[in-house]
Amino acid sequence: MKKGRLFVVSGPSGCGKGTILQEILQDPDLYFSVSATTRQMRPGEVDGVNYRFLSNEKFEELIAEDGFLEYAGYCDHYYGTLRQPVEEHLQAGQNVILEIEVVGAKKIREKCPDAIFLFIMPPSLSELERRLRKRGTETEEVVQQRVSQAAREIQCADSYDYVVVNAELEQAVAEVHAILHSETCKNQNKKEIIREVLKK
Repeated sequence: MKKGRLFVVSGPSGCGKGTILQEILQDPDLYFSVSATTRQMRPGEVDGVNYRFLSNEKFEELIAEDGFLEYAGYCDHYYGTLRQPVEEHLQAGQNVILEIEVVGAKKIREKCPDAIFLFIMPPSLSELERRLRKRGTETEEVVQQRVSQAAREIQCADSYDYVVVNAELEQAVAEVHAILHSETCKNQNKKEIIREVLKK
């Protein structure tokens, strides 16, 4: 059985990566890695769907056991990518998708150099600002902070294998599908395929 591929997806808040991944993950052959956290579960959240909720003690125990591909502390809580479920799905031949910010992606690259990195960005910072305002969930100050953060993150995009500009959702989804398909075909064991064909 061929091993699955690990795809790491990053992009600034408001670029539409969540909406794109919602479409992509309708494919049952893809596994989405749910991050672990030590923060409290919020109303409406489901353990194993939104996050894997762990105690501080359990999280630190896993850190000591090298149980994370990457982790970080943020606002007095830990967040991280559990190693075991990712590796189990890859070994089972399933492609795995991580949605992660640029600092975490850099750590993943160090541990998984054969992973494929995709960066999703807005067509412009002004369009990103417009989308953030349209949400109506953040103050003007927070919108400006997110735009500034987005500019810093976009500067990291040239270290990714692929960049997809989400100007039009349907086109962006098609591009991500094409990248996943191309990389999956590239990963096939060609010698095994040739051997099987010659047997027939």
